[in-house]
Amino acid sequence: MMLDRIFQGDCVAVLNSLPEKSVDVIFADPPYNLQLQGDLYRPNLTKVDAVNDAWDQFESLAAYDNFTRDWLTACRRVLKDTGTLWVIGTYHNIYRVGAILMDTGFWVLNEVVWEKNNPMPNFRGTRLTNAHETLIWAQKIKGARYTFNYHALKTGNEDKQMRSVWQLPVCTGKERLMINGEKAHTTQKPEALLYRVILSSTHPGDIVLDPFFGTGTSGAVAKRLRRHWIGIERDARYIEVAQARLDAVEPVAADRSVYAPSNKPRPPRLPFIRLLESGLLQPGQTLKLAKSDHCATVTADGALLFNGTRGSIHKIASQIYGARANGWTSWHYQDADADWKPIDTLRQQLREGKFTF
Repeated sequence: MMLDRIFQGDCVAVLNSLPEKSVDVIFADPPYNLQLQGDLYRPNLTKVDAVNDAWDQFESLAAYDNFTRDWLTACRRVLKDTGTLWVIGTYHNIYRVGAILMDTGFWVLNEVVWEKNNPMPNFRGTRLTNAHETLIWAQKIKGARYTFNYHALKTGNEDKQMRSVWQLPVCTGKERLMINGEKAHTTQKPEALLYRVILSSTHPGDIVLDPFFGTGTSGAVAKRLRRHWIGIERDARYIEVAQARLDAVEPVAADRSVYAPSNKPRPPRLPFIRLLESGLLQPGQTLKLAKSDHCATVTADGALLFNGTRGSIHKIASQIYGARANGWTSWHYQDADADWKPIDTLRQQLREGKFTF
């Protein structure tokens, strides 16, 4: 299969010509079927540059549903069993796409809201300003292994878990591609959005396919991050713009490790009873809850006794605090020097192999 190239033609026909189970991730920005009724004007009577392209017009909702079903079915065929698909839309189409996506056999992993920092205002004042778009992230086969670079996103989010609301600006300024003073494409997506999508669900060398390539945002970001890409686009004008854009992209660093996600291996799960099995704690020993005078007794099977209640280190701590608590950091034991220390220090000793069990 030829990689890092744009295929011109109908997306379903091209997809059906590609090898089965050959693509790692698909990003799809299909027509939204906006169903605009007439032109839109600002209060100063200047015309809004709205989406009125022929490729966004369908004769009926049934026709749009059939189109959606066809391209999603074709995408599912070329996607690896471990692959995932991202599709973006607005209220005009995303609910129909989501239902058909599920009917086609995909399993939804997340819904992501792209909150636009600088949305187009609602000029008529008849509705709320549309300040977001929705992305659906789905896997091909429910329960199959798939790529999610959790720690890469967490690292990029100042070491906090990445949430499902992404605040990013729309495509403006130098990033917006123009031809003779007009937008090269009416719905060009910002590279920041694709950067996050590709970073989250691919590794260097993976293949990212975009069946509605447009001006090539997905391909440009994939190339920057040293992923392979495949674009499908039927409009020769868009292909020309996209190819020029892609030719100008060159990753700065040659070291593959620079582009690899910073996923950290998860430490082995160690149940509380391992501390008793290893002799680091003893049945009947007293533990003290941090920032309180509450104490509990350790049982032989790894539970705690507190005021007649028996439960896990997490359950008892949460019960006392009246809020969800991490028992490993909440409970303290008394060491040989009579100092109270978190039981998590004992767990860390086990993980480092300083004790056997």
